[in-house]
Amino acid sequence: MSRSFLVISKKQVVGAVTALAVFAALSAFAANFDRTKAVSTAAQNDKYTLVIDAGHGGIDGGAIGADGSRESDINLAIALRLQAVSSFCGQNAVMTRTDDESRAANALTYSEHEELVYRTDVVKATPNPVLLSIHQNFYPTAQPSGAQVLYSVNGKSEALGKLMHQNLVSALDPQNRRVAEPDKNKLYILSNVDCPAILVECGFVSNHSDVTKLTDSRYQTALSTVLLATFIQFENSAQYT
Repeated sequence: MSRSFLVISKKQVVGAVTALAVFAALSAFAANFDRTKAVSTAAQNDKYTLVIDAGHGGIDGGAIGADGSRESDINLAIALRLQAVSSFCGQNAVMTRTDDESRAANALTYSEHEELVYRTDVVKATPNPVLLSIHQNFYPTAQPSGAQVLYSVNGKSEALGKLMHQNLVSALDPQNRRVAEPDKNKLYILSNVDCPAILVECGFVSNHSDVTKLTDSRYQTALSTVLLATFIQFENSAQYT
């Protein structure tokens, strides 16, 4: 009698574990974030408009990950997913880029400064903006891991940055011992806007575990949900208004 066997690949096992991790993360957030409440909140409260900036792009690929992936591609994938989650919840969001094209035609005409000026102009043209710039970290060795948030010195950025980091850690990475920090290097995208502005380093692309998560669509959805939930929490808490 012949027997049939169910063959499960390592990829499927990793996928199942990731799915469970995502489910656990979102379950922890469920008390404070559900679609009905989010849609109602977005409809009633338009104090702020979320501006999503996918860092780097086009000619500027950013850091190269341990798996060969480009930081700019990961940033854009997360940004587009955040835009989709925002739309699903009725929250208006503005993007500084929606594709992988630079404003410059080629490397000879590319100017990082012009790119950044364009992006800050998008923020300045948006009514009551809150800037969330998405990036990935990199280190010469593979050990460092985990998300970290940098915040502008402008207005309520510190409160937003600390809240964002707290939620990312509690929902997705309880072992993360990093803390939100002020932007000591005066990054152009943060220091040239006059609104709540943070830069989220979602993880280290130089770390194999981090980059595996960051390129997984299910983890990107979980991450985007936390990002949006934090924005809504910030927008609606009397503590931050």
